[in-house]
Amino acid sequence: MQFETSRTLISGAAASVAGGVNSAFRVGMRPHPLVFTAADGPFLTDVDGNRLLDYFLGMGPMLLGHRPPAVVEAAHAQLDRSILVAGQTQAEFRAAELLVRLVPSAELVRFSVSGSEAVHAALRVARAATGRSTVLKFEGHYHGWFDNVLWSVAPDPADAGPAGAPTPVAGSAGQAPPTDIVVLGWNDAGAVRDRLATRDVAAVIMEPVMFNNAGILPLPGYLEAVRQACDETGTVLIFDEVITGFRVAPGGAQQQFGVMPDLTVLGKALANGFPVAALVGRRDLMQLLADGRVLQGGTYNTQSVAIAATVAALTEISTGRPHERIAVTGARLMDGLRKEFADAGVDAQIVGYPAVFQVRFGAVRPADYREALAADREGYLDFAHALLGQGIRVLPRGTWFLSTTHEEDHIDATLEAVRTVLAARKGS
Repeated sequence: MQFETSRTLISGAAASVAGGVNSAFRVGMRPHPLVFTAADGPFLTDVDGNRLLDYFLGMGPMLLGHRPPAVVEAAHAQLDRSILVAGQTQAEFRAAELLVRLVPSAELVRFSVSGSEAVHAALRVARAATGRSTVLKFEGHYHGWFDNVLWSVAPDPADAGPAGAPTPVAGSAGQAPPTDIVVLGWNDAGAVRDRLATRDVAAVIMEPVMFNNAGILPLPGYLEAVRQACDETGTVLIFDEVITGFRVAPGGAQQQFGVMPDLTVLGKALANGFPVAALVGRRDLMQLLADGRVLQGGTYNTQSVAIAATVAALTEISTGRPHERIAVTGARLMDGLRKEFADAGVDAQIVGYPAVFQVRFGAVRPADYREALAADREGYLDFAHALLGQGIRVLPRGTWFLSTTHEEDHIDATLEAVRTVLAARKGS
């Protein structure tokens, strides 16, 4: 496949768009950022006319595929009513009711536009509730691009200090100093207990499954131990379920593992591609937002069209049908990939769930970020780039997302492409 028109357009766009892209996470894609003209079901069409089978799915949101009819119809219908009202609509109340029904720990809801904003609100609530300022996060976990959390997301160990006492590493130039951030390695319950024992930590925030940067499951008993340590020390436990929410299970990782956080951040699949995120949690904590002691705002919170799409997406998710469908196709893809790698003599690990899983090259079964660095990341980057040449678009970091629109023949085509790429790799 050729992608020269995309290359030319990106180069020209750089005259008016910084870098030719509008998110840092689109920079550095091989062979270069692509420009798309259409998306439908599990497919993307680019300006070169390539039709790509898509496992990016918008970086995760498109659980129901691109342009699902129910979501599109809801958005179209809402355009005949309102776009933005600077007030409330009944649709947002319905969306909140669906969230409370789906997410086990959700008692009250506040909507926002992005996961980064919802994380910001969660930390503010935790600090107000506890009277403490320090936040504990983990190496390799991503909670948005704001200054107060963009620490040690993908640190170089040479800059990060000893594994037992990591130094926070900035993710960007221009960040304010990390005055209230403590960083630890993940999956070490003892380290969390020891740090919380000082009783100065307002919140522990984590991805309950580490999908942004390596694909690592919590060790048995780890989430329960952190939950207990938070209870014993009066610390707020925040799950960032922007990725795992509605993908690991309809109620997210907390449903899967049976561990309830105090606050949960949701996004991505929540609105199937529309810019909607949410903070949900315990009534007493969320009441700080309700009575105005903690300020959370936003002109575009509960924008009418986006919320109509949210209701449609959550209504479909609440039926259980999306997960029943993906449980079959996703499991078949995971099993098929394991077989193809084994047949080709490639040591690869596949970790996760049918709707979201991680492919990792190398005999590496990490429990934390630093152990995951031993994986063959360059080898996987080459593999992902070669797959693109076969019409299969997968994230370079190794995360694969599935939708309800991926059919059996799409899985067959994907496995055939993988077989072709692995054969060429073996012969080179």
